[in-house]
Amino acid sequence: MALRQDPEKQVTLDFNPGSDKQTSSHFDNKYPVDQPYDSKYPIDQPYDNKYPVDQPSDYDNKFPVKHHEESGPGGYDPIIAQYSDADIKRIVRRVDLRLIPLCGLMYCVSLLDRTNLSNAAIAGMTKELNLRTTNPDRYSVITLVFFITYVIFQPPTTILTRFFGPRIWLATITLAWGVVMICFGFVKDWTALVGLRCLLGVLESGFFPGVVYLLSTWYKRYEVGKRYSIFYLIGSLASAFGGILAFGLMQMEGISGYGGWRWIFIIEGCLTCLVALLGYIFLVSFPDNKNFRSIIPFLSVEERQLICARVNQDRSDADLEEFTIKKWLGGAKDWKIWAYGLCFGCATTVSYALAYFLPIILNQGLGYDTGTAQCLIAPPYAFAAIIMVLTGWFGDKYHQRGLCVAFNAILCIIGLAVMGWAYGDTRARYFGAFFATAGANANVPSVLTYQANNIRGQWKRAFCSATLVGGGALGGIVGSTVFRSKDSPTYVPGLSVAMGSQVVILLTVILLTVTFKSNNKKADRGEKILEDLPSFRYTV
Repeated sequence: MALRQDPEKQVTLDFNPGSDKQTSSHFDNKYPVDQPYDSKYPIDQPYDNKYPVDQPSDYDNKFPVKHHEESGPGGYDPIIAQYSDADIKRIVRRVDLRLIPLCGLMYCVSLLDRTNLSNAAIAGMTKELNLRTTNPDRYSVITLVFFITYVIFQPPTTILTRFFGPRIWLATITLAWGVVMICFGFVKDWTALVGLRCLLGVLESGFFPGVVYLLSTWYKRYEVGKRYSIFYLIGSLASAFGGILAFGLMQMEGISGYGGWRWIFIIEGCLTCLVALLGYIFLVSFPDNKNFRSIIPFLSVEERQLICARVNQDRSDADLEEFTIKKWLGGAKDWKIWAYGLCFGCATTVSYALAYFLPIILNQGLGYDTGTAQCLIAPPYAFAAIIMVLTGWFGDKYHQRGLCVAFNAILCIIGLAVMGWAYGDTRARYFGAFFATAGANANVPSVLTYQANNIRGQWKRAFCSATLVGGGALGGIVGSTVFRSKDSPTYVPGLSVAMGSQVVILLTVILLTVTFKSNNKKADRGEKILEDLPSFRYTV
């Protein structure tokens, strides 16, 4: 392309070295050589000052890049960015299918083995071992001693779960208490049952807190509600169908010279040993474990890194801290840890009471025969399963925990009131058992999720799991003693204590809710950092 030349503005140059004359041109006037280009555009003022890289352009503001998961405390995560939403859902589903059914099945035999006393009692154990005496109340003593050792040996169990690994630790103790349960079928007097129940408490003390701790490390805060509910729902099958199973095993009366109640213990102990073997084969370790081992192949290293990245994105505590007693016991200074334990203990006061005494109440209090009483246990627990799933779904979807706990407590109070004071109406009292069973049992996973959503840190979580389940064991002590034989058929004292425990739950939830909302507002204003993480907020 040719340049157009203006004849009136031609440049004239003087190449005479001896001349002082400098002929100026129009170009020189406009762009003088003694004023460098840098004076107008200085090099010490970088281009970035005008267009800084940390401030997005108008295009960026108009068309922001959207990632499939919003970054949490750790911000944008490159590991998560490598996976699509569909890939993440597929991997989480694999975790669900591997962990939840198996842990639920193991918890099912755990509950079955600790609560099958009531079925054995009405199947002939009370008469053969002379448990009708009330000074002391031998049946209550047998149920009580389990929880004494259960509480004493529970605190270090989460540490042992970390040390040995869930697969080795949980499967081993499950096998051990299965053998103990078989021994129940060969006792000669009630004192032998007391000793075996103490040993059972030692072995089972390591299971529930270990499983709760394990599950909490695999999921984000608003994913655990449904998982805990399904886990506990599967476990509750022991209470729902334990009576029907016991009724069937009773028919073995006289085989090899043993009573039907003995076969209940023997066969259920063998089932426990079988489940322990499944646990050894299929259970997996914590996702952050560098020495992750599984007999049946599970997730790849990259997929486990994704799980850890999601947890870190949610609450920044997937990575294991170095263990010290100070760190582990540090959680004891947080009063909210003890509040969760109080709620859990009050919930299990009723759930254990119904597990141990509902067949007896139906048999001796409401007048149903032995077979009918054992079969009538199942419907209330089926209703409880529905309430568990609904409250778990609601809590995860709407990020509500305290509301679910309060609802279940109110439902339980209504049911207990109907059971205790609907005199002369057997059907109404049985209907009350539906509400009482549903409220008490649905609150077990609800309280577990309540605490899991509101704590941070691996060792604080481990300590809280131990204290929470310890509180549940104390509730079991209360629940195993409040329904006394001499209070039959109304059991008003026991029902009154159970209702009072639910009132305590309501008051504690109110206190926690007020505290959480106040602290969240302070954190929003920048006045307080919650759980050592600026972006953390409590779930009310």
